[in-house]
Amino acid sequence: MGLLAWVDRLNILFGRVVSFLIWFGIAIIVLEVALRYVFNMPTVWGPGYTQRIFASYFILIGAYTLINNGHVRVDLLLGTRSARWNALLDLLNYAILVLWAGALTYEGWYYFEEAWAFNETDDSALGHPMWPVKLALFLGVLMITLQGIVEIIRSAVLVVRPDFDIKRVKAA
Repeated sequence: MGLLAWVDRLNILFGRVVSFLIWFGIAIIVLEVALRYVFNMPTVWGPGYTQRIFASYFILIGAYTLINNGHVRVDLLLGTRSARWNALLDLLNYAILVLWAGALTYEGWYYFEEAWAFNETDDSALGHPMWPVKLALFLGVLMITLQGIVEIIRSAVLVVRPDFDIKRVKAA
């Protein structure tokens, strides 16, 4: 179970580091608003970079959000039955998540690799390189996939032993 806690700690650290991206995005938006409305000098690059920063932020923070139960859940069936039933539903949900995230990780690597190899750029006037966004996609879904596998293992343990103290094997 030490490996599970290690993945938790890795994703918590990764999420905390990535959370600072939001401040860069806010700074660019504030700068863009000031330049546009105070000085009547909007930038060409501001909107593109804020889109990239916020898109990267939202995908890279996914595993951290998963650890902290911050994703939207429909709890119509959870909490109405036994702990074993809840663990079984979690196991099913996490299995679907890992299938989706695993496929996206697999494809994300090739998206990144092609963008890097062919020096792919976007359609903007500045021709921003696409590889940083595609690398963020790959890393974000890789971390979600790893965390999903950890949650599958925890759910499987709780299906077999609903009385097991799973908090013991979670990173703080």
